[in-house]
Amino acid sequence: MNLDMLREEIAADEGKVLKIYKDHLGYPTFGIGHLITEDDPEHGSRVGTKVSEDRCDEVFDQDVKTVIADCNELYDDFGGLPEEVQLILANMMFNMGRTRLSKFKNMNAAVEEGDWSRAANEMVNSRWYDQVRNRARRLVVRMRTI
Repeated sequence: MNLDMLREEIAADEGKVLKIYKDHLGYPTFGIGHLITEDDPEHGSRVGTKVSEDRCDEVFDQDVKTVIADCNELYDDFGGLPEEVQLILANMMFNMGRTRLSKFKNMNAAVEEGDWSRAANEMVNSRWYDQVRNRARRLVVRMRTI
């Protein structure tokens, strides 16, 4: 998979914020959609606290590595899927995390079977689709065209 393309797509969907903010679910976040964890030095910092661009880039690189590892764990043959499917799934993984994406049982079954149209239908049939409307719609259109 073209990791540069994945990084560009995620950055376009997430934006880059050089301070701590609350995401649409109210979780403290910074950079390119980096959810602050207890292990982050930013944990406990107030909303509005500035974060350097270097730090944002550092955590983004790590987050992308985690996304790829999570995709390989969730999908038996992730690397053997068409690149476009890999990009879509990695984008969804970045957005939701492995726990939530693993709950897309019907979509994941369709992916494993190579049924891209059914996978797209299952993406639409989710709360995620309504929560991240524009991003979800773009990813669904891409899945349907495979």
